[in-house]
Amino acid sequence: MIFVIASELSRLGRSIKETLHTIETIVQDKKARLILIKQNLDLNPTTTGNLANKVLITIFSMLAELERDFISERTKEGLRARVAKGVKLGKPKGVIQASMYDKDKEKILHLDQLGVPIQKIITTHLGYGKYLSLKEFMRKSKNFSQLTI
Repeated sequence: MIFVIASELSRLGRSIKETLHTIETIVQDKKARLILIKQNLDLNPTTTGNLANKVLITIFSMLAELERDFISERTKEGLRARVAKGVKLGKPKGVIQASMYDKDKEKILHLDQLGVPIQKIITTHLGYGKYLSLKEFMRKSKNFSQLTI
């Protein structure tokens, strides 16, 4: 038997509908046993029809969704209060942040000049990074070097 263990019900979905659909997929479609640690629930596909579990799952899902909504509203309230006090939100314009690729910039640009594909640079030569972020770093580095020549 397959087991799915989750710390709590809210990890399975962001809304009641999504959570219930995920549970149905795990327990009924995949025939897997779902264990929810925080709620102390064990949903076994062989014992379907347990009304108490259905009620508890629905209530816990509703409470998790409400808590997410409350957190979102408090965050928005806090941001509105800061704006009302005159605090500018976000990163100041013109601030250049360090890139994880900065330490290997010369190596990356050299490999690019040799025609090494971006994915090959990541997997073989760097061992870290993502295609799109490295591509953007390389684009910015080339534009910057052209401006400083």
